[in-house]
Amino acid sequence: MSRSGVPRPWWRRPPVGAALALALAVGAVLALRPTSAPTGGDSASAPAPALAGATLDGGRFDLADARGQVVLVNVFASWCGPCRDELPLLAEAERRWSDRGVRLVGLDVRDGAEAVRALLAETGTTELVVLPDPDGTRSVDWGVRGVPETFVVDRQGRIAARQRGVVTARWLEQQVTPLLGAP
Repeated sequence: MSRSGVPRPWWRRPPVGAALALALAVGAVLALRPTSAPTGGDSASAPAPALAGATLDGGRFDLADARGQVVLVNVFASWCGPCRDELPLLAEAERRWSDRGVRLVGLDVRDGAEAVRALLAETGTTELVVLPDPDGTRSVDWGVRGVPETFVVDRQGRIAARQRGVVTARWLEQQVTPLLGAP
């Protein structure tokens, strides 16, 4: 109540007003914060962040050199059970569509080289191009929140799709084949 005995409107009562002001302030900060990483769910169409460096086998990979190809970027780790399950499916997708310009690259997060080599041997995916991300910085640049996570980068270098969690054959078919054009 006010001093005059007239009840205050609900938004002018101290606890409610403070909570409302806090919610508005947090919402404004979140809405106005800058972001360079893709943040959408499964949709995207943002330019893919840079991804380049030495590979696990001593070669080099640069996503910029893959323009004109459809690139599946799979973020994984040897200690991730679901990652272990999906790697063969992703490798098969690359083999299936490689003649149509599909390429697969793995971004290995917070892992050791020997553990990754053992995982690749176990899953029959030793041909996978792997970029180590020992401190997780590259995956943060991509907006990754957990493993596994897979991105489909189109021929123009834009993120066409994103899957948080395990991919399925159906998801790959739905997301990749439209980018391939006529066989």
